[in-house]
Amino acid sequence: MSSDQVATGGVAQTPETMPESAEQAASARRRKIRTLGILAFILLVVDGLALFFVPPFPRGGALGDACTFPVCYINGSIEFPPPHVVLDLDPANPMATGSLVVALHPSITSTILTMWLVMTVLIVVAFFATRKMNRIPSGLQNLAEFGYESLENFGTGIGGPAVKPYLPMFAAFFILILFCNWIGLVPPIGRVDFLRAPTSDVNITIGLALVAFVFFEYQGFKHLGLGYLRKFFPFHEFRQGIGAGIIAMFVGLIELMLEFVKPLTLSMRLFGNIYGGEVALAAITALTLIFLPVALIGLEVILNFIQALIFSVLFLIFTTLAIEHHGEEGEIAEEGAVVFEEAIHDQPVAAPAH
Repeated sequence: MSSDQVATGGVAQTPETMPESAEQAASARRRKIRTLGILAFILLVVDGLALFFVPPFPRGGALGDACTFPVCYINGSIEFPPPHVVLDLDPANPMATGSLVVALHPSITSTILTMWLVMTVLIVVAFFATRKMNRIPSGLQNLAEFGYESLENFGTGIGGPAVKPYLPMFAAFFILILFCNWIGLVPPIGRVDFLRAPTSDVNITIGLALVAFVFFEYQGFKHLGLGYLRKFFPFHEFRQGIGAGIIAMFVGLIELMLEFVKPLTLSMRLFGNIYGGEVALAAITALTLIFLPVALIGLEVILNFIQALIFSVLFLIFTTLAIEHHGEEGEIAEEGAVVFEEAIHDQPVAAPAH
């Protein structure tokens, strides 16, 4: 007796004996599979026809110009790091071109324009989600509250109750970066000169990282005052002896250098992953038919989500580390200098009153 017969009391299920609802469900699944197969076949045919009738052309050229396979196909699909200048605010001194990646020039680029577009959409959605708040949420309000509460629970699980004041900033970073990543996967973003994924431009990611850096450094001084400098200049360690003090000062200087590396790692990690994904997607799209590009787009959706989460989680962790006390509470660099002098002369020196 088969397993199906056992499950149905020893009677084999045939299309004639199956319940009507089960037969309808099986029929619906077959229709979906058939529809997806037809759609995939149509897309494959269109992709193949486009490859022959509308082939890639050299960047800066026109349709019909000779384009050798595969180098020209790839170069014609890839956006190079310098963003396109939509509006030059200083036309008297035009920005240098070529291999320039980080630019200090007053202009509105394609990445800035696209970022403004993303911000506008998010602000409009937030406005309509909070315009008429109900005690029992529904619709857009329900979706917005679910998203924020999920991020809030996730952030609290990482940093504990102490990070609660910084969760709105954490959520804002995550949502903004997530949609700045995802918008690059939506046509025509990246296919026209004046629109491009913001986080594929290192100038944008450096700006985001500097905002995060200023915020958590400010929080460190706000909570600890000058005591925040203790982890960089641990003069109090000279109480343990000259050797211990010198080692602590050496470690503190390394900590100070690493502090200024934080915005660099935040910005370059985000830029490298998003731009690298765009390059890979452009190359695969130019060289293959539709199946591989679609699979790669699905992978990019997941990776872009992860990159937004990494940036925002690191921001939350750096903020948490900045507000933590280091050593005895309230001791500052001034007292540390007195302790250093005491250790050198081996004579007690009155420490300043707190």
